[in-house]
This record gives sequence, C-alpha cells and structure tokens, in this order.
Amino acid sequence: MKFNRPNASIFIPDGRPIEEAIRRVTHLGVGAHQDDLEIMAFHGILNCFRQPDEWFGGIVCTDGSGSPRQGPYASCSNEQMAAIRRREQEKAATIGDYGFLVQLNYTSAQVKDVADHRLKDDLVAILKAAKPSVVYAHNPADKHETHLAASLTVLRALRALPRPERPSRVYGCEVWRDLDWLDDRDKTVLDVGGHENLAAALVGIYDSQIAGGKRYDLAALGRRRANASFFQSHETDKAEGLWFALDLSPLVQDETLDVADFVLARVDRFREAVAANIRKYRGA
Repeated sequence: MKFNRPNASIFIPDGRPIEEAIRRVTHLGVGAHQDDLEIMAFHGILNCFRQPDEWFGGIVCTDGSGSPRQGPYASCSNEQMAAIRRREQEKAATIGDYGFLVQLNYTSAQVKDVADHRLKDDLVAILKAAKPSVVYAHNPADKHETHLAASLTVLRALRALPRPERPSRVYGCEVWRDLDWLDDRDKTVLDVGGHENLAAALVGIYDSQIAGGKRYDLAALGRRRANASFFQSHETDKAEGLWFALDLSPLVQDETLDVADFVLARVDRFREAVAANIRKYRGA
C-alpha cells in the first residue's frame, strides 16, 4: 500500500503480511498525533487486546515534528523529535498488540489545509482495505485545531466510502476538551476500566512528552477515573474508568447532515437542560 507522503510507514507488530494484517482489523483509531490513540481510543485497544477475532488498528496523521519539548529533549531538532515520536508510537503498538499501525507523516499545517485532499485519500485507501466495524476519531467539538481538522477529514473519508463499506459505529472521542458537558442522552459512555497496567504502559511510553513537560499519563488516567466517579451522583460507580464520546455514526450514515448543525444541536440540548434546572429551583 502506497501513501502520499514520503516516509509514511506501516508497522505490523506481529510481522504478519500487510494485507492480512489490515484485513483482520475490526476496530480502527485515527489520531492526529502520536499518543492520541492511546488516550482517546483505549476502549478499542482494550476490547481487542489478546482477542483472536478482534484487532485494533491505528492511524496517526502527523509526523510529530511540532511537539513541545524541554529537559532531555530541549535540544532536539524537528527531524529528531519526529523520529523519537515515531519510535514511541511503534513501541505503544507493540505493547497494545495492535493489528497494524500506519503513520502518515503529514505536518499539522497540511492536516489543517482544507484544500489538500491527500490525507483524505490515504484514509479512504486504508478504510477500504480494512473495512472496520468501529472507528474512533477526534470529536468535532475538540478545541485543538489539528484534532478538529483530522476529525472532519475522517468524516469526509468515511462519507466517500460506498454505503455497505461504512462502519456501523463511529465515535468522536474526548481529548483536548472533555465531553462531560454533553447531556447524558448524547453521551456515548465507553467502559475503559481494568487493565490499569496496560493503560499506564501505553501512555507512559511517551517519555518525550512526559519528560518534555506534558503529564499526559497522569491526566488521561485521572480523567478516566473522574468520569467514572462523577458520572452518576446517586449510584455507586459501575466502572473503574469511563471515556466519553459523541456518536458520529449518523453523520456517516447520512452525508447530507451538516456537522456544525449536528454538534450545535447537542450544545443547545445542554443549554436547555441547564436552563430548565435553574428555572426549576430558583424560586420566586
């Protein structure tokens, strides 16, 4: 399989032939950066881990060259940083027993360039080969612009597939903005409890980020635990960890739906629920 960017790569942790490795994938995550998959798509990684008939595949859109850095990584060039992050992502794929890992090697600027169709074309090619039943992407309310651009590109790629080849479930997952604000009716609640050693290892492998000044390891695991504890106020915790997502499947099934209208309808529902509760208890 050929991609549009030089140095784009396919990594198969167990060494299976590429076509076989891609075809076996049932759950596919598409992240903007190295480490996004391990944070946002852990539900898919966990559900496929050591399962003979279910495999997680990962796609990383950017090259990692723009990562913040300090400490032992402060003097790294963009090229050196990209190489470090690529190796870290491959280590995570090995730990998580991924079916395959594709790193497409775009810059953030290229991902955000709406006139550049190469990323969409690469995603379409992978989706056609893998035919996953579940896709994890960034959610279209994410505040990180590269995440947002990647999310919308994933939606364009999925809409470009023939209808029978589109996945049955597409989850827009929280990262750079949690989804706790969604009305509970609009939350897709993903159980990510258990296997804390695996969860910690997957995020902890990114030393270039942790030692470089971003404690994503603590933040991601803390959010999972916080989501579980604060989800229901009048019930005991049903899970050790939860991750929230917005079900984007309707946007894939019906390409006439406007993405902004779809998301803003959820914002409006949250607004209406807040207003209704205030009116209920504010008194005369």
